[in-house]
Amino acid sequence: MKSQIPNPKSQIPSGLFDVKDRIVVITGGMGQLGRQFTLALADRGAKVAVFDVAVEQKKIADRYGDRAADERIAFFDVDITGRPGIEKALAAVVEKWGVPHGLINNAALDSPPDAPASENGPFETYPEASFDRVMKVNVKGTFLCCQVIGGAMAREGRGSVVNISSIYGMVSPDQRIYEYRRKDGETFFKPVAYAVSKSAIYNLTRYLATYWAPKGVRINTLTFAGVFNNQGEEFLKEYCPRVPLGRMAREDEYNGAVVFLVSDASSYMTGANVVLDGGWTAW
Repeated sequence: MKSQIPNPKSQIPSGLFDVKDRIVVITGGMGQLGRQFTLALADRGAKVAVFDVAVEQKKIADRYGDRAADERIAFFDVDITGRPGIEKALAAVVEKWGVPHGLINNAALDSPPDAPASENGPFETYPEASFDRVMKVNVKGTFLCCQVIGGAMAREGRGSVVNISSIYGMVSPDQRIYEYRRKDGETFFKPVAYAVSKSAIYNLTRYLATYWAPKGVRINTLTFAGVFNNQGEEFLKEYCPRVPLGRMAREDEYNGAVVFLVSDASSYMTGANVVLDGGWTAW
């Protein structure tokens, strides 16, 4: 009987983490992490299509500087909550470079700390409109990009989808972090919608991992903790002791995992959740 175990010597590719000439779509590519993912892949020879509602020349220049003219990076004004816009942008990518090899679903909304009081108030009065807005981008947008871009990759019989989630999709936000704000008289709680939306990503990943496995498309989740972005000292004083590594992530510290999942180094990985959180969920 023929062995079902592949010959390891014949299966290991020479460029294990090579992403050269791979075409990758990154949603939310104008954001803090999206920019990092774009540059990390482009610097390794990938061709990166940035999909974002913030794509306009001044913002591109501000975010990417001289790299905006890089022939390996292209920018597309896309609202991922509408299928026609995604389809139009994908058609442009295909015409320019070909069918993507990778999709990184990075675009997401959260309520910022300076959001209206109603958004950062008690759960019982959290606005329905705010919930709908976050779910529309974080869940529906990811779903639609998977349908359109992931579907195109499935028809080609190859590809890798990376869905970006958060520790707050795995565990509840620690509301004690914000006690310093409540002591100052604010009614402040980390809102519910972001956590619910990021939790939904896990089963979208698992569903598509099994659904697309026969088509050669892999799909995995990356779960991140907080990234340093000039947060205030009071917040850092409360947040960082809750991380075993004792600090927030640098904005470049997730790039390795993204390259890993887009490359053949992760060729036998699908349906997984890769956690990079400084140990937050290990307590």
